[in-house]
Amino acid sequence: MEITKLGRYEITGTLGQGAMGVVYSAHDPLLDRVVAIKTINMALEQEEIAEYGARFEQEAKAAGGLNHPNIITIYDVGSSGNVAYMAMEYLEGRELRHMLVGGNPLPTGVAIDIAAQVAEGLSYAHERHVVHRDIKPANIMIVTGNRAKITDFGIARMRSSQVKTMTGMVMGSPKYMSPEQVMGQRADGRSDIFSVGVMLYEMLTGTAPFSGETITSLMFQVLNVNPPPPRQLVALIPEMLNFVVAKALAKKADDRYQNAMDLANDLRECARQLAQAQAQSGSQPVALAPATDAPPPPRADEKTEIVDPTKLVSRTRFDDTQQMGEEAPPARGVSKTFDSYAATMKVASRTGMTSQLDEFAKTQQISRSGSHAAVADAASAATAVTQPVHVVEPHAETGAERSGKHPAAAVSPVTELLQKVKAHEEAALIAGVVAALVLGLLIIFV
Repeated sequence: MEITKLGRYEITGTLGQGAMGVVYSAHDPLLDRVVAIKTINMALEQEEIAEYGARFEQEAKAAGGLNHPNIITIYDVGSSGNVAYMAMEYLEGRELRHMLVGGNPLPTGVAIDIAAQVAEGLSYAHERHVVHRDIKPANIMIVTGNRAKITDFGIARMRSSQVKTMTGMVMGSPKYMSPEQVMGQRADGRSDIFSVGVMLYEMLTGTAPFSGETITSLMFQVLNVNPPPPRQLVALIPEMLNFVVAKALAKKADDRYQNAMDLANDLRECARQLAQAQAQSGSQPVALAPATDAPPPPRADEKTEIVDPTKLVSRTRFDDTQQMGEEAPPARGVSKTFDSYAATMKVASRTGMTSQLDEFAKTQQISRSGSHAAVADAASAATAVTQPVHVVEPHAETGAERSGKHPAAAVSPVTELLQKVKAHEEAALIAGVVAALVLGLLIIFV
């Protein structure tokens, strides 16, 4: 049966429908104003009536005692037949969640203003011992004049509340819940502050600070993961907001803002600095107090670049070492300006290697007179072979390399010549020593 009237309120349309019941638009003939009527069907199953009825009464008591520009106003409560209803302020506007569709960030000034208004409304509620416990974009309505209104106090907790929550029971929306809510612990005003921080992050960057394919992975991130600073995703975000968001999203409640009004005041200061900077720069968005290593802000005609946080890569000391490069080892060998021809010929004549040198020249098809450069190059190659230098090449090791041995290289005539010179010098040294010994013996016996 279609409902046309609830109490004195004349139903004019349907605004929405949820698990608890239907939300109608209605006319209040007594005060001649449009109101929203939230209902709960009392003909539900007994267990459902107990749960939804308690939440319905909780919302009426929580919001009904609050009168603040940023909190929806409750006018009246009552029942009609099997339907319990609550008459409240009719809001013309749109939910914040609809403004965040598509993953596009809101203008920085707008995001700051919305978050500050929500924080101011929560501060008023917290002073009256009301904790919302379900702050999220779906429960924030943006009405005429960009005024933010907090709605749906259905799971709010009051100090005098008679609604008991089972130990370990999770109440709220996981994406916006505080760590203590995820763990099923008692939530206070600082839990609402954490939820505002999540919303602010999403408004500034267009992406949620915590995400997961399952509720379990999402809750793990809420408990353990610190999201990248908003300015790292959108360069035009004022640096001060990084600190505000980080403090609001602190994992431990004691490390967060202890009062929602402190959060609102810091946000208002951010808005003031932003407006002042924009005025000085001719209304061009600029970054405030940027870090010394922050990239320069893009030009006004450039599209703001939004970085995918999943693609952020941290630098390592190994990367820095690779970019700096390693100093190349000094080159070894015979200088190309070294003239070894005369020295080679002199050694050849002293060691009887003149014929072998001539044979080497014939093998290389060069003349004795034109072998100057060839001998120098050969001497350079021979010197390089005899140097104990190990060069690491980017190829697979051979068996000899693994055992610390290297395959024998072919010995050139020049190398053989140098080896014979060394042997000749060693033989001369031995002969000199023997001669000295013989001479000494002769002197003794004579």
